[in-house]
Amino acid sequence: MLDKNGIAKRIAKEVKDGYYVNLGIGIPTLVANFVRDDVSVEFQSENGVLGMGPFPFEGEEDADIINAGKQTITTLPGASFFDSALSFGMIRGQHVHLTILGAMEVAENGDIANWKIPGKMVKGMGGAMDLVASAENIIVAMMHTNRAGESKLLKRCTLPLTGVGCVKKIVTNLAVLEVTPNGFKLMERAPGVTVEEIVEATEGKLVVEGDIPEMTI
Repeated sequence: MLDKNGIAKRIAKEVKDGYYVNLGIGIPTLVANFVRDDVSVEFQSENGVLGMGPFPFEGEEDADIINAGKQTITTLPGASFFDSALSFGMIRGQHVHLTILGAMEVAENGDIANWKIPGKMVKGMGGAMDLVASAENIIVAMMHTNRAGESKLLKRCTLPLTGVGCVKKIVTNLAVLEVTPNGFKLMERAPGVTVEEIVEATEGKLVVEGDIPEMTI
């Protein structure tokens, strides 16, 4: 079973040389810490940063340099800063190759809910609605179940949707899954996790074909 860093480390393997990548709030922000040194990638944050690096070490933070989640970050040589209009021009213009988001729920058809729990105050959907509407490649980083042990990979989302039919791949603490016309397709299982455990933790339709390899991170 993976922890949050393990999920981020596995997703980092999906980042290809030359990609422009948007990292959402939560687990996705950790991905920048695990990209291989031989992979050249530009991480974009919708608050107006291009060229984010890994998180700073304690005592080396600069409070003026933050990501969209208001976390202090580092920047790489050549990084640039700009306003939200230009940032969302990049996103809406489909200049971002890969978007990595957290989620509260994902449906078997690729719907995603990641912005609101009814009854709780939120400021708004934020940039997520633009990201899911514009990105062609969306990977979700999330825990497979909630704190009550209930599946977050569902037949249909129960929370307000952020986007419809947009998720391509999901990496959880238990597995790597692809969204297909037939439902969630199990591609890899986390170290020490059995296929049976993944089936038990998945409410939506799960397609299991052949021997499922254990993921390497």
